[in-house]
This record gives sequence, structure tokens and C-alpha cells, in this order.
Amino acid sequence: MPDILEKLYLPADCRRILCAVSGGADSVCLLHLLHENSAALGIELCAAHFEHGIRGEESLADAAFVARLCADIGVELITESGDTPGYAEKEGLGLEEAARSLRYAFLERARLQSGCDCIATAHNADDNVETVLFNLSRGSGSKGLCGIPPRRGSIIRPLLMTGREEIEAYLTEKGLRWVTDSTNLSDDYSRNLIRHRVTPVLRSINPEIAGAIGRTTRLLRRDEEFLEALAQDFIREHFSDGSLPARELLALHEAVSSRVLRALCPQILGEKHVRSLLGLAAGEGLGRAEVPGLCVRREQGRLFFTQELYEAIAPVELVVGQSVHIPQAKLSIRVSEEIFDGEIHGLFKTYLIKYESICGKLICSSRMPGDRISPQGRNCTKSLKAIFTEKKMTQRQRDLCPVIRDDRGVLVLVGLPADVRCAPAVGDRVIKLELEYTE
Repeated sequence: MPDILEKLYLPADCRRILCAVSGGADSVCLLHLLHENSAALGIELCAAHFEHGIRGEESLADAAFVARLCADIGVELITESGDTPGYAEKEGLGLEEAARSLRYAFLERARLQSGCDCIATAHNADDNVETVLFNLSRGSGSKGLCGIPPRRGSIIRPLLMTGREEIEAYLTEKGLRWVTDSTNLSDDYSRNLIRHRVTPVLRSINPEIAGAIGRTTRLLRRDEEFLEALAQDFIREHFSDGSLPARELLALHEAVSSRVLRALCPQILGEKHVRSLLGLAAGEGLGRAEVPGLCVRREQGRLFFTQELYEAIAPVELVVGQSVHIPQAKLSIRVSEEIFDGEIHGLFKTYLIKYESICGKLICSSRMPGDRISPQGRNCTKSLKAIFTEKKMTQRQRDLCPVIRDDRGVLVLVGLPADVRCAPAVGDRVIKLELEYTE
């Protein structure tokens, strides 16, 4: 049937193809079409079948049917079985989502095993209609309304411009048999309900509904690619050290800024998440927002995107004769005692604290509310908050900056001279703190 061949989508870089075969009409058509025309198309062909472990004997019969079909036409077949219900329960997924996850993971393994360039699935024009209507019913944005892409990575859909009636006509003309998944006959699944109840009504309005929606998705995909390109250009220009400038992000049209945010997040963001992040960008001072898979912080006019969780420095006692490791700050502190000889240490890697000035225990911790220090030689007293603000330190840097204190307050803020009350005179007994940073 020349019309199907003319509509066939086959990228030039897909010369060795793994055809996913369920045994249904669409996949049998695709397998036969690619095999029968392999010489003319200049391709080599393998097949793969995944038995989901859902429909019992019926599922096993489908697997046997695919095995016979491939043997009859001389196509190599790779198979695998899975426990989809068990996987769905373990991962907290719906049955359809779990089946899809297992199937595509298997297909990629089979592709690598067989040395194929790509995986061909039998999605057709009617599947595309159902996908668009399903996404529309969920309130999807334009990306969801782009439907099924003809290619995503190693996955290609050669029959995407071919309707189900054309496929069944091809099978009839060639005298080919196929199997019918009984779950496709039930309206228990949303897609089946759309297939059985919704698309027939639309087809009565426009018999060429599949082609019409196909044109719409191609136009939307073109626009989507342009907007995505603008978002990626912005990211390349402005994303550094895990952060973006908030003002520049807000200056973008929301069609672009929303795509920037979605591109930087590891999980799918809903509209409410995008709104939350744009609201965070519009604020001032310090702030944070939690979205799926990510914590986004606002600091110094930038949004920081991080999956890394960190803990502030838990209070730890500094004891003479011991070394203390502060893993959060990647710092070790060696504590010793000596008599001050007047030697001044620079670079803030060694601190000398007059023993008699220490009240209670010597503790290393993160900052605490109300912390203040009067650094030696500065003739001023400042809050740690003011110092951090002057140094333009991020929330993370503030939380992980070591503070050495006693019962009266701060003695040392690492990176500054020690507090004036612990300055020793020659001959004084001192506690010596030697700081070493580690990886």
C-alpha cells in the first residue's frame, strides 16, 4: 500500500531498527511494513516484545504469537517478562504508568543489546488524537497539546501520520493476523473512553479529524521548539553557579520564563509550582520555595536551584588535646594550649584565645539569633547578620560559616579577627585553635 510508505517517518540516521511488537494490529503492520520494504528503505530490522505479567494466559499467548510471527518472517526477536503489578505497588505508580516505565526500560536495553540505532513504536495518527484530547482534558499547556512527537531521543514513530483504518486495511490486504488486547475493549481506562466515545463524535463532525489534529500538533510543536530555544538561550547566558538573576528572569515573557523554570527542574512542574517560583523571584531579601525534586532559594537577587540538602553545624565542644572535624564546613580544628609569645598569626587559620576570658565551654556551631562580635582592630561591634550581608554571603554560606563561642557569646567568626575580649597579652595562657580545610 504505497500511501502508508509515503507517510512513513524514518530518519536518515536510523539504519538498524528495533521494532517494538505487542502483537496488536498497529505493531504487526509496522513490523511487516519495515520487513517487507527493508531493502528499499536501506534498513536492518530486529524486534522486541515485553510481556507485562498483567493479563495472565492471554498475555502469554500474545508473547507466543509474536514469537511465531517473527520466526515466520525471519526477524530476530528479543523478549522479556516483568511483574508490572508488583512494580507498580513497590513504586507507588498506576498500572499504566508502571507498564510504560518497564516497557521502555526493556526496549532501551534491547536496543543496546542488538546494536540498533533506534526503537520504532507503532503509535499512529489516532493515538495522537487520543493523546491530545487526554492532555486537553487535564488542562495541559501547549507542550502537552503538541501530542506525540515523531521522535524523542532513540524512539521513533514511523506510523504517526497513518490512521488506524489505513493500518487495518493494510493488514487485510496482506492477509495478516493480529491479536487484540482485551483491556483495549474496556472503558475503564481514560484513553479507551476517549477512543470509544469521544473521537467517534469528532469524526462525525470532521471525518479527517486525525489529519486536522495532526496539523495542529505540528504547528504547536514548531512554536514550542521556538519558545524552548529562547528559554535555553537565556539559561546559557544567565545560569551560573546553580543560579539565575531574578530581575532578568522576571523581564522575560511568561511563555519563556515558565519554560526556563521547567527546564531547570528535574521533575515536571505544574502551573502552581511555576507561579510559586515566579512569586519567589519577585520578592526581596531571603526566601525559598519547595517544588517537586528541588529547593529554590532567593538570595542577593538570584534564584538558586539545588537538590543538595545540607545541615547547619551542630554544636560541638572544643577540648584541649583533641581535633574536631566539622564535616558541614569541611573543616578540622586542632585544639591545644600554650603561652602567648607575642607572635601574630594571619590568614585566619590560627586563633589564640585568652584562657581566662573563656566562660564555660568552648563550642563550635552555626550562627545563632542575636550573635554579635567586636573583632580586634575594628573598633566596632556588629551583628553577624550585618557582617554576612556586607559580605554578600548566601543563606548556605551563612549557615555553614563556623562560629566559636562560649557561654557569654561569640569569640570567633571564622574569617574575621577574634573578639576583643579574648585578645591575649604576652605571657598569657591561651587556647590555640588551628584550622585546616579538607575536601
